[in-house]
Amino acid sequence: MPLEALMQVKVRTASLFSQSVADAPAAVVVLTAKDIQAFGWRTLADALGSLPGVYTTYDRTYSYLGARGFQRPGDYNSRFLLLIDGMRVNDSVFDQAPIGDDFPLDMDLVERIEYVPGPGSAIYGSNALFGVINVVTKKGSDVNGAQAAASVGSFGEKRARATYGWHGERGADLVLSASSYVRNGQDLYYPEFATPDQNNGIAQGLDYDRAQQLFAKFAYEGFRISAGYGNRTKGVPTAPYQALFNAPQSTTDTHSFIDATYSHAIASGVEIASEVYWERYDYHSVGLFGAPPLANFDGDKAIWYGADVHATLTSVPRNKLVFGVSAMRDARRNQFNYNIDPYQQILDDRRSSNSIGVYAEDEIQLPWRFTLNAGLRVDRESASGTNVSPRLALNYKPTDADTFKLLYGQAYRAPNAYELYYTILGAGGQLGNPSLKPERITTTEFVYDRALGENAHATVSLFHYDARDLITETLDPSGLYVFDNVARAEARGIELAYEQHIASFATIRASYSWQIARDGETGAVLQNSPRHLGKLNVTVPLFHHAARLGAEVRCESARLAEAGSAAGFCLGNVTIGSERLIPHADVSFSVYNVTDKRYADPAGPNFTQNVIPQQSRTLLLKLVYGF
Repeated sequence: MPLEALMQVKVRTASLFSQSVADAPAAVVVLTAKDIQAFGWRTLADALGSLPGVYTTYDRTYSYLGARGFQRPGDYNSRFLLLIDGMRVNDSVFDQAPIGDDFPLDMDLVERIEYVPGPGSAIYGSNALFGVINVVTKKGSDVNGAQAAASVGSFGEKRARATYGWHGERGADLVLSASSYVRNGQDLYYPEFATPDQNNGIAQGLDYDRAQQLFAKFAYEGFRISAGYGNRTKGVPTAPYQALFNAPQSTTDTHSFIDATYSHAIASGVEIASEVYWERYDYHSVGLFGAPPLANFDGDKAIWYGADVHATLTSVPRNKLVFGVSAMRDARRNQFNYNIDPYQQILDDRRSSNSIGVYAEDEIQLPWRFTLNAGLRVDRESASGTNVSPRLALNYKPTDADTFKLLYGQAYRAPNAYELYYTILGAGGQLGNPSLKPERITTTEFVYDRALGENAHATVSLFHYDARDLITETLDPSGLYVFDNVARAEARGIELAYEQHIASFATIRASYSWQIARDGETGAVLQNSPRHLGKLNVTVPLFHHAARLGAEVRCESARLAEAGSAAGFCLGNVTIGSERLIPHADVSFSVYNVTDKRYADPAGPNFTQNVIPQQSRTLLLKLVYGF
């Protein structure tokens, strides 16, 4: 697809109605199934890490997402809103957006990823401080029959998938899929535990990873229903929260969901879209703590369901209006903790909550090629009161090749159940804080996009944000950890992005980000905040298009940790694939961290380590066969 056409690709995430990337009220980026295939991305974190201004952190249990200089060690992915086909995925206890192997969907089922940076609460409510990520799943017509996939890789990695896709008349479409994943991992050395009674700092056999996923989707005319299940168990080699080192410890995350949508035109220029959903998230972690060692079980059970109805009106000349209402019931936000043998109940907290939001948006076509997008949402949550989220975007297209965008928005994040109510007394314990207020952010941004002929375009984004009332884990005078609204953060920066198709020879996508994020009170640079980010992704056909090469380079400058810093690094990944080597099959071979670079990410406050060493070089051989 020529880039001129690519900029006219329709997206819905930014405004809930179909609009081109160029017209969206944000610097929207779209990643496609072809990108996932070309670069061998195995997780959502792999894909998101290629975006301008975005970076990821991994603590050997979960992957975390940062943007525009903000990702504090120890924070969950609660400041991004993650959607699957428009359905909220963030759970109702931790507000975590799962982007690693705990994401409940196989990456081979992803048709595209729409990333809308900046505040999104004017449309979606809580959590959308730094961006909205919508993962759009493939249709049955994309699979077109039965398909099987298998891969093997370093450190005992094995993946398998079976998928069936069918497409019929009047939009009838079906997808059924099952996936399984296992990885033995490797023995890891942590010098902070290098004593004879702690196995000289070597965590043996604790880096394993296992996951299973099920997905089904059926569509007919304007109706769609989908259901998914993902279960993932990860060994924990890092001994966080003062756990005994080199002792069995694991976490298990289970996501389940059912989502149904229906849209239809009730009159000329009036379309109604509705959604109902039910979701469940179960978490538990088992580890050994204290002396003598006690096995402790920590977990939660979250069940939530909700509905959204909105109308899109295009019958008013030069206007496109959206009016909607959404409601959600957090039926269970339960958290529990107990010692296993002898049994001792430590925490049994059972909560529920409600939220309702009303929103409106208008895209107005103004004279002289100006477009104004104005949105407002009002949310009422039982745990955090009333929150108002406005958004304004002024677009100007002086020529067909040039687009200027001036953006302003506010967003909020309501405190989650973990921050409000989790209480464990004793050494290294935590106090709940039911008086927490929502976090808030105000963002201004200027975007200039320039089409360079039919096959290239460049984007410049200047941004500034002011985040206040940030919920921060602090140490109480009693010696217990507690979350409080004690922090502010300010940041400014620039993002440069360039993409080009060179005839039928290659595709190049490159970006550079300069950002500086500081504590709003002290002016100190934030932890885990790289000043510079550089990305380069290249795809090249080989042997007269008989094969393809996908190569990427990601560079980050140094980041501050709790003590000291994590050095800057550059990583390279290479994937070679072919759809002609075996009839009806796609074969690929990937090398991740080609140069075997030794690098580390800053650790959170509940780790003994200041930095967590990251993955060494790994290999992966993959076969996808269509019947």
